[in-house]
Amino acid sequence: MNMNFKKTSIFTAMSFVAVAVVAATSIATTSCQNANASDTRSLPAPTKSAKMTLMESLQQRHSVRDFSDKAVSDADLSELLWAACGINRPDTKKITAPSAINAQDILVYVCTKDGAWLYVPDGNSLQKVSDKDLRTAAAGRQEAVAVAPVSLVLVSDRTKFGDRAKGAEVMGAIDAGYVSQNICLACTALGLATVPRMTMDKETLAKELHLDENKTLLVNHPVGYEK
Repeated sequence: MNMNFKKTSIFTAMSFVAVAVVAATSIATTSCQNANASDTRSLPAPTKSAKMTLMESLQQRHSVRDFSDKAVSDADLSELLWAACGINRPDTKKITAPSAINAQDILVYVCTKDGAWLYVPDGNSLQKVSDKDLRTAAAGRQEAVAVAPVSLVLVSDRTKFGDRAKGAEVMGAIDAGYVSQNICLACTALGLATVPRMTMDKETLAKELHLDENKTLLVNHPVGYEK
């Protein structure tokens, strides 16, 4: 075989491989960018204070399903998310809600008319994951609660439990309950309304929030002001 032809064939083959790698990398990068959308949104530092006592919050807590469309301020949203599962011991990165084996498996997604965001406790910020308004998906068949300006969606990341896979489903559900109760009491103290719910369009939420098979949708909380 002619050596020049052989070298040309090898060079051509390598060029095709290089093009394929670049194309695949480009596709993967684009996919990742779409999954995480565009940016990170910083929240005001929570004051971690409220005029209402814990006992008063317990006395006054009640579920609300009829919401006005009045917006929730970033200041109140910051307080609420910190109460839900924010960092309260910075030296150890431990959070306000207990969790099995300190897995901190509960992810809180914030759905508004402007898109959906993942709450990042370390830094008290929101990372955008979708440009779509997913409040209707969070409301599911109970469409009336979609009027609430914010829907918090609680997801358990079962990979956080490591080799304890057999108990991950139960532990995740219990951990979501802790976070849900924090949300209920914080909403009461802040003058906000909410209701913990399991009803939601899980198929749409899993797709739009880019959840893999290890992440379980458990609870959602419409949040706003009582109508």
